[in-house]
Amino acid sequence: MQDKHLFEYAVIRIVPRVEREEFANVGVILYCKSKQFLQSIFTIDAERLIALFPEIDLIEAHNHLVAFDEICSGNPQMSPISLLDIASRFRWLTAKRSTILQTSVVHPGFCKDPSETLMRLHSQMVL
Repeated sequence: MQDKHLFEYAVIRIVPRVEREEFANVGVILYCKSKQFLQSIFTIDAERLIALFPEIDLIEAHNHLVAFDEICSGNPQMSPISLLDIASRFRWLTAKRSTILQTSVVHPGFCKDPSETLMRLHSQMVL
């Protein structure tokens, strides 16, 4: 078990009409403290989102997801949140909110390679 690292992840969701609580999974965020790893990955399936939510603004959704990515990477020009330590950024990004971009509850696990695990989760939960 020494070669395994505790990680936490959440599924990133687009929620175009918050009051209806309908969503589509579009990405995953993964945090691994021991590896100092925080990264998100997303895929926008435009046809699917438009079929589910005809009024969706795909550009706005994309911009929100890019901002999410930039905060993960710690880009200081993006937001003051980007200046927080890695754990605080993860907690801020996965906090409950009523916006177009939300996350699932946080789930834990163990992995050898956080990057590989992120890709696997993305494939399972989004694609």
